[in-house]
Amino acid sequence: MREYLIGTGGWAYFQIPGLPSLTAYSRAFDFVEVNSTFYEIPPLKQVEKWRRMVSQDFQFTVRAHQTITHKNRLQPTQETLEDFQKIQKICEILKAEVIHFQTPPSLKMEHTAIKNLRNFLSSANLGKMRIALEIRGSPPSQLPQELVRTMQEHNMIHCVDLSKHEMPAYDSDVLYSRLFGKGHHNIYQPTDKELRQIDKKASKGNLKKVILSFHFTKMYKDAARLKLYKQTGKFPKITKSTGLSSLAEVLKEDAQFPATKQKLVHSQGWKLFDVTPEKRTLTREILQELPEKTYHSINEVVQTLKSLVG
Repeated sequence: MREYLIGTGGWAYFQIPGLPSLTAYSRAFDFVEVNSTFYEIPPLKQVEKWRRMVSQDFQFTVRAHQTITHKNRLQPTQETLEDFQKIQKICEILKAEVIHFQTPPSLKMEHTAIKNLRNFLSSANLGKMRIALEIRGSPPSQLPQELVRTMQEHNMIHCVDLSKHEMPAYDSDVLYSRLFGKGHHNIYQPTDKELRQIDKKASKGNLKKVILSFHFTKMYKDAARLKLYKQTGKFPKITKSTGLSSLAEVLKEDAQFPATKQKLVHSQGWKLFDVTPEKRTLTREILQELPEKTYHSINEVVQTLKSLVG
């Protein structure tokens, strides 16, 4: 059976009254990507506490610290190797099998950088751990063959973003995708159709394991939508209501007034609302129907749209 993990980049904002965030998160998902290790290496006692807070079958992946990828740019310096050993120790405690590396867009993965990567891999003792390498600033289909060979020789996983129609440069037994979407940075909410497409791509090939790490603005909700779809074949509603009432719920989250039509489309148009229990669409599709003027409340927006649709 193919192992199919759905989770998000971190748990800090997953909050349920009376429960620690990680404990609450682990009751909804079976996997998390530890993002904080990219910025700061935590005390091992803290890491041990994380492992105790979840069930035995809960899985972690861990991001490599930025000194490795961004400061030292994959060069096997003493600092790089020491920080990598610290990350490995964190992985051992968490029982994480995958370490995520993200290169900065400014690092061109050409001969010198690839040589540094090879030297690093030769110096580091990976053991059974595997590196999922995400190359920023270079389309997956255009990676140099020298880099692809190096990745394959060291059993690396090519990390891509399926929500941007990226696919790994070569076949592997593990698919690792960090999902950010097509908007600015991660300001995006995928439609049901887009989630189906992600699932379809993730289900192709002879994969032993699929790891999907959501990073959209509403990552917990969107990851849960895909998980429920995998379990039931149907997507859940985004809000408690439908139609213009659903739109009003979405706008109530953070819409600010007074606002022009253009401001509403720009700030709110990336979100979804429930047209019917079975159909969701982007709010921009209905907000674009508004007349050009300044609006002073959600009620004014809704009443204007109601008058347009009769």
